[in-house]
Amino acid sequence: MISVILPAAGTGTRAGFSANKVLLPYLGLPVLCYSLSAFSREDVDEILVPCAEKDERTVRALLSPFPKARPVRGGATRFESVFSALKEAQGKIVLVHDAARPFVTKQLIDNCLQSVLRFGSGICSLPAEDTIVFCEEGKILSAPPRETLRSVQTPQGFRREPLLRAFSLAAAEGRQFTDESGVYAAYIGQPVLFPGSRSNRKLTHREDFLPAERVGIGADTHAFGAPRDFITLAGVRIPAKSGLVAHSDGDVLVHALMDALLSAAGLRDIGFYFPDTDVRFAGADSMELLGRTLSFIKTEQLVPQNISLCILAETPRLSPYIEPMKQALSEALSLPLSAIGIAAGTNEKLGYVGEGKGITVLCAAMLRRCAKEAT
Repeated sequence: MISVILPAAGTGTRAGFSANKVLLPYLGLPVLCYSLSAFSREDVDEILVPCAEKDERTVRALLSPFPKARPVRGGATRFESVFSALKEAQGKIVLVHDAARPFVTKQLIDNCLQSVLRFGSGICSLPAEDTIVFCEEGKILSAPPRETLRSVQTPQGFRREPLLRAFSLAAAEGRQFTDESGVYAAYIGQPVLFPGSRSNRKLTHREDFLPAERVGIGADTHAFGAPRDFITLAGVRIPAKSGLVAHSDGDVLVHALMDALLSAAGLRDIGFYFPDTDVRFAGADSMELLGRTLSFIKTEQLVPQNISLCILAETPRLSPYIEPMKQALSEALSLPLSAIGIAAGTNEKLGYVGEGKGITVLCAAMLRRCAKEAT
């Protein structure tokens, strides 16, 4: 038999919630339901969900579509919750998975089980990407070699009897551990690692519950007719028979981009923030306005992830300037060139674009959440 333990007795304190975070919705479904669904498979015999007494009614309701799942009384700590479930588990193999890790895949579960069958344990982990240091009173004492470090995830799998023995010994000594691999290593032996996944992330903080990506669309049009022999796109000066008529510098590409960014962030359009009736923006450098727009979206804890621009222009010929435009936007947006797409085309002589009377730019922008800066 295979038993699965999904600890769900937390309080949501680190996320700043007044309720248990695994009972809250993520993309329309309670967080706990994702893990329940992932582990409700033919080779799993039971799913034990340690929960707090105050949450038991809610948990039972969520478990009703999953016949293999049942609640057990959780404890004040993760260690106590898992120990409580271990005592009731019937399986010879036990998998423990954070209920707050909703993105676990069938492949990770299979790899965990295979590791347990072969080695007696299986710990999902990733190589450490950042330098980790030992510190004391705000000062670095030492930094272990990064290649020897791993970031531990779940699921973590074990044969039940050795794991239960380890928990019993730890409890008798009054010791607490933050995960099962630590208990096993302290009393049984060295647990075996298997490769995890970056997508198998844990929902820990409030921002983790916000939509990961936001999409916005922007469009702008400017007519030819300004008394100059160039136009400006993405801050790049391009020779032309006349300039684009505008209150600012007429950078129609940047204006479409700004509107896409603001739209993705759920903010007002550029006419609201930079009205053409305001003398302060007469002849303004649109790349500077783009910088101010980025500060607006950053206050929403958002930054650009990638953008796609389509320029409709019969004249001038733009292909020699695509790469300089991408380079300018790459620097302004702090994005790699590969995250910026610019396509330019004519309108086959049709309409105001085809007649060479103006330029239209369409833009799609995707934003991602960024960590809140410390103050």
